[in-house]
Amino acid sequence: MRIAVTGASGFCGGHVARAAAAAGHSVVCLGRRPGPLGEHRYWDAASAEPALPGVELIVHCAAAVGDPAPGSRAEAEMRAVNVGGTARLLRAAAGRPVVWVSSASVYDPRLDRSRVTEDHPRSHHLNAYGRTKAEGEALALAAGAVVLRPRAVYGPGDTQLLPRLLSRVRAGTLFLPGPDVRLSLTAVENLASACLAAPAWAPGAYNIADAAPYARDAAITAVLHAHGIPARVRHLPLPLAAAAARAAEAASRLTRTEPPLSRYALDQLSHPVTLDLTRSRSQGWTPARALEDYLADVPAAPLSPRSG
Repeated sequence: MRIAVTGASGFCGGHVARAAAAAGHSVVCLGRRPGPLGEHRYWDAASAEPALPGVELIVHCAAAVGDPAPGSRAEAEMRAVNVGGTARLLRAAAGRPVVWVSSASVYDPRLDRSRVTEDHPRSHHLNAYGRTKAEGEALALAAGAVVLRPRAVYGPGDTQLLPRLLSRVRAGTLFLPGPDVRLSLTAVENLASACLAAPAWAPGAYNIADAAPYARDAAITAVLHAHGIPARVRHLPLPLAAAAARAAEAASRLTRTEPPLSRYALDQLSHPVTLDLTRSRSQGWTPARALEDYLADVPAAPLSPRSG
């Protein structure tokens, strides 16, 4: 097939583009920058419709990510990309199949998420990222797309999770909010394989994650050690962490900059969130990659820990 991958210059889109090419497909990379291979067609998701002549399938990975302050320019740009960009893409697709990569951040954080199915309510989001991803995927679902909901995508080339984790190590210690919890994570290779399998699935939403959830503290410690950072994990009382997040968010509203700590970031780490994979497994998809595989492939050269 001739597959268009949006956001192919980024982490997830790049992996999808390479996996599609390895499977023998012809790849068109849509975005402001060229992807890792294939044809490049310039597309600014915030302002224009993409050029899709000759394309048979679109995998939409492009998204604005982060934790922008309310009312900031970054928040407006996020909406322009995640909601407006989706509307423009769907118009250009003109009925062609679309696989839309969403996020488990769309799920209502107030409710129990110890085993989240795709029917879990999608409201009361803690930041603009969750809200705009939920609004964008609603458009995609209404148009008959297959929507994939991964959680905490990790792997080689990650530009979000690992750098944020490393930046929070201080003097050999990493403080995590509250007691240990179990969390679903998604290897980027598992997400890429789901993106290529999804065109054969019925339209609708599907959770995508590794086969089993992980104990937070052990997983984070293993990742740090694999990168040459023997940091100790310490638990910060949840009420103290919540107060710090509220203060940081209040300050960010004045400066219109992303807070160093937020309720969203706190929620991602302090509450058990495990995704039920029954629906995606029923389509014949199986997550083949696990955190242990990633750790085994980490280059031997260590990274320098942050201190201070």
